[in-house]
Amino acid sequence: MKKEPTKKTVKKSASPTAERPVWFITGCSTGFGRELARQVLERGHRVVVTARDPAEVKDLAALGEALVLKLDVTKQAQINAAIKAAEKKFGGIDVLVNNAGIGYFAAIEEGEENEVLRMFAINVFGLSRMIRAALPGMRRRGKGFIVNFSSIAGLCAFPAAGYYNATKFAVEGLSEALWQEVEPLGIKVMLVEPSGFRTDWAGRSANESKRQIAAYAATAGAWRKQVRALSGKQAGDPVRAGQAIIKAVECASPPHRLLLGNDAYEGANTKLKELAKEFKAWEAVARGADFPTAKR
Repeated sequence: MKKEPTKKTVKKSASPTAERPVWFITGCSTGFGRELARQVLERGHRVVVTARDPAEVKDLAALGEALVLKLDVTKQAQINAAIKAAEKKFGGIDVLVNNAGIGYFAAIEEGEENEVLRMFAINVFGLSRMIRAALPGMRRRGKGFIVNFSSIAGLCAFPAAGYYNATKFAVEGLSEALWQEVEPLGIKVMLVEPSGFRTDWAGRSANESKRQIAAYAATAGAWRKQVRALSGKQAGDPVRAGQAIIKAVECASPPHRLLLGNDAYEGANTKLKELAKEFKAWEAVARGADFPTAKR
């Protein structure tokens, strides 16, 4: 009898989407958000590209598998709808990048409460709303990565940026607590702390107080002018920043804090040294504030 040819067993490959994580990025119309979305799409990952005006990011959709959504992080209904749409289309969110944010320049005394509240609404409460909306899905799946954009201004304060510093210090504290809560559940958290980058942040997304007091001209006024003058000439390269963020997210042991830029690295280390020096100088006073140890 003629033997039938042996059929070869064809091993089915894994799903083409199995190793293409889903990134959800806020604030993609400009700066870090746009650059990061571009790079992630070009790597073949799936991306939820969001902006207050979707028309400003539609060009990114042509770069890969993208879902373009309207999103204002101060509007809970839009956040809920965006998370639901992302999970419906892609099955879940692997990486949430909280990039949306604005700046504001004012000496503390010059601060206008409506501007300060608006900045907190975006930089702090918008970020926390996004986290709360994305976490249930990540917890169900037992995995996820949350990237929160802070700044070197979240570690080191600067004149004229006190209120902006306050928003970023808040993001730092929130994130530090968050990773202690969610890492046991399989979810990672990372702060991104850039120094000056050519993102047009100072030129486009940072208002300044209308009232400027002459007494602060040499401090807040000088710093504000310096930052405005450097807009578009900063040392930081957004392309390299995007590469660094992706590398950290894909690393088996990512950092909790990712400094970006030489100024960020130098500034953070200078702050650490200053803190250590002052703590040491006042160590006896600090330790002496407890009740005396009872003698046995």
